[in-house]
Amino acid sequence: MKIATFNINGIKARAEALPRWLDDAQPDVVLLQEIKSVDENFPREIFEERGYNVETHGQKSFNGVAILSKLPLEDVSRGLPGDDDDEQARWIEATVVGKQALRICGLYLPNGNPVPGPKYDYKLAWMERLHHRARDLMAAEEPALMAGDYNIIPQAEDAARPDAWREDALFRPESRAAFRKILNLGFTEAFRARTQGPGHYSFWDYQAGAWNRNDGIRIDHFLLTPPAADLLRDCRIDSEVRGHEKPSDHVPVWVELDL
Repeated sequence: MKIATFNINGIKARAEALPRWLDDAQPDVVLLQEIKSVDENFPREIFEERGYNVETHGQKSFNGVAILSKLPLEDVSRGLPGDDDDEQARWIEATVVGKQALRICGLYLPNGNPVPGPKYDYKLAWMERLHHRARDLMAAEEPALMAGDYNIIPQAEDAARPDAWREDALFRPESRAAFRKILNLGFTEAFRARTQGPGHYSFWDYQAGAWNRNDGIRIDHFLLTPPAADLLRDCRIDSEVRGHEKPSDHVPVWVELDL
């Protein structure tokens, strides 16, 4: 089973590029972030005609997450537990059944800038809620994954110019510590389980020719529970997608699981 995560930075802006990538890459399941659309305006037919079941958790003009799946989706839930007053659409999860059941959680973690300030406080509070949900997924001792745009640069090697990010919310020590706290529950970071070393990025800013200079960062991640990690065959970044026509500033990251 091929499962991808892709921050598309607006479904309207990617109405042509996203279907083109789907036809080429043929993922079984896709977790989308920043769809920037309310549920009723999401162009489901584009994906349904390609055989995908579609579940969304949308928000007007901002945020928004979705799941596309060629397999049936069961027990769909929306919103990260822990704060009933949180209106930002950043979390969706469901169970997909291949050879066995897999719980898939799609997330769009808050950016957190500027630092300090309420947006950074919200980021850290959201990550604490994420830790609680991650702990519950681990306790279930079943195949599960959490994937999406984490807005976290885990290590210096995950940025072309780490010094430029030292005081950014994506690379602040508190952000990275919160990410490690989740990893230390026993998750496997799929890409690093397969590929080591610098020079691997999933985001290039639209400004200052970042793509042409390969001035990127790696902020889109797959975290796998131990039963899911046992099924891991591969994890790759489709970096060439950034060079296509009308690209997102992110590119797809995907895992292949023995499911």
